[in-house]
Amino acid sequence: MSVIIISRSQEKLDRAARKLELTTGQEVKVIAADFTKDDIYGHIQENTKGLDIGILVNNVGILPSQIPCKLLETSDLEERFNNVLTSFLRIQMCRIVLPGMQQRGRGVILNVSSGIAKIPCPIYTLYAASKVFVERFSQGLQAEYKSKGIIIQTVAPFGVSTPMTGHQKPDMVTFTPEEFARSSLKYLKVGDQTYGSIVPDQRVIDLKAFQHHFREYVKERVRS
Repeated sequence: MSVIIISRSQEKLDRAARKLELTTGQEVKVIAADFTKDDIYGHIQENTKGLDIGILVNNVGILPSQIPCKLLETSDLEERFNNVLTSFLRIQMCRIVLPGMQQRGRGVILNVSSGIAKIPCPIYTLYAASKVFVERFSQGLQAEYKSKGIIIQTVAPFGVSTPMTGHQKPDMVTFTPEEFARSSLKYLKVGDQTYGSIVPDQRVIDLKAFQHHFREYVKERVRS
């Protein structure tokens, strides 16, 4: 498929586009936009007008602080608070693509959440709460538009090794981005929510083990 990639860095977008074009032979369009701003959606809509968008992957996230801390200890709290809340307004991308999907009677929207939404997460309170919102929004939309032939699914990984997570070492809970992308697509039609690596009728998560893993991750972030 031809793709559109959207992010805030034009340089990184151009580099990724060249790699994708060389790898796949497909057309790649780039749109530079900062999802911490709320005035970008008109620009995005104008640049996607008339396109047959079959799949939307909503995968924008931001941590309030690189070092885990209590809410009031977050540096530049007001700015960070607004950035996190504005970034999950990426759901406005659904408003842009849904009319065309409904008209064509087909489409897929993947809203990336996080396994962290499943348990209370002190010192990541704002981030975890924003992911809960993504899940509820997605579930509601799926109920509204499933009959129109549209799949709307929340994808909630428990860990992906990326710059935002400090390149966690991959293990039984944490995947490389490539591993997680391949794995999660296997569960595209299983329901309105998936962890991307666990079949829904086997969703037995050892939360104590995950909490231990999470605590160790936090300690490592604080040390570094």
